[in-house]
Amino acid sequence: MQSDRLGRIKTWQQRYVEERKYPGSALLINRGGDEVFFHAAGLRNIDEQLPFSRDTLVRLYSMTKPVTSLAMMILLERGLFHLDAPVSDFLPEFSNMQALIEGASAVSQTEPCPAPTLQQLLTHTSGLSYSFNPGLLPQAMEAADLLFKPDQGNLAPMVARLAELPLAFQPGTRWEYSVATDVLGRVIEAVSGKTLGDFFAEEIFAPLDMRETGFQVPAGAGNRFASLYTPLAGDAMALNSAETGAESLRLTDSWQSSPFQRAELQSGGGGLVGTLDDYMKFAEMLRRRGRCGDGFIISPQTADFMMQNHLPGEIASMGPQSFAEQPMEGMGFGLGGAVVLDPARARCPGSVGDFSWGGIASTFFWIDRKQDLSVVFLTQLAPSSSYPSRPELKALVHGTLTA
Repeated sequence: MQSDRLGRIKTWQQRYVEERKYPGSALLINRGGDEVFFHAAGLRNIDEQLPFSRDTLVRLYSMTKPVTSLAMMILLERGLFHLDAPVSDFLPEFSNMQALIEGASAVSQTEPCPAPTLQQLLTHTSGLSYSFNPGLLPQAMEAADLLFKPDQGNLAPMVARLAELPLAFQPGTRWEYSVATDVLGRVIEAVSGKTLGDFFAEEIFAPLDMRETGFQVPAGAGNRFASLYTPLAGDAMALNSAETGAESLRLTDSWQSSPFQRAELQSGGGGLVGTLDDYMKFAEMLRRRGRCGDGFIISPQTADFMMQNHLPGEIASMGPQSFAEQPMEGMGFGLGGAVVLDPARARCPGSVGDFSWGGIASTFFWIDRKQDLSVVFLTQLAPSSSYPSRPELKALVHGTLTA
């Protein structure tokens, strides 16, 4: 990786700050297990002029999903379920499910359907959705406040309320980004007999020495926790909104008053906060096919299984009608993250088999086992659809590779 070309990345990070697109950011690149690049730019808190630093804590949001999926693989290896099992085997509230009929104009227009399988939940083909997606089910979720926010009580009653709504489509027939990973978090609790937070802490975070990752800001972290900003005039989570405000960095969640300071609901789909170095430990474990120190979190075979495409083709072939953290053409989906099938169709440099995912606050990570790369990028600007930072960053990183 050429040093002068790595310098372009610093310039890019600084430009995003100077153009008031991002308040600040931090980027860490490992190659072959060794750190080859780190740079932080801008601020984590504009009002107090606090710098975005290596130990800044951020809302990881959907970068929680690969962690939850890893937890599912841990339980899978212990023989506690198989992936074709219906979720109703573990959460009875999903028995007797209904799905919206094709072309439904009201949420009451439904037909019987099977309960989604664990595999369908892991691959976002379950028929569940998110409130920010278009369609009848998202509207019903919005009306019922089924948002899985950190201040919305406990996970179990939220999942039970979700099960009262119909699915957006028959399971397995389409791809739609969804709260399925939150449901999987509840499955993990039911199967393990532990809270999701305790399972993560004992089975993943402690072995990987991820000391500052969890469902709420660690005690004593203080103002190392970044504030969250948005360019939108309205809700920062309105992913399809084009209503930009006069202020491109409007404060939407202060570090001091954030619900992540006192989180109640443990969201497997988007509830974790953490640091750059902590998440790099997770990414490196995946790149090394499950290895953790002298042992393994999951076996190399299970890691390979997790990070291969589990769809019949690319995401775009499954008629998605939703937002996603990645492009849909040229991309497949594994268990918890996207998989590059064709870099040309994805319109972004990369290797076939790249495994990646991001979060709504514009965070992003990917691993490229062909190039021995692990990359973690953190910032705090929602929604992640605001700027094309992810393909730009991938092009920059791949532009440094000359051997």
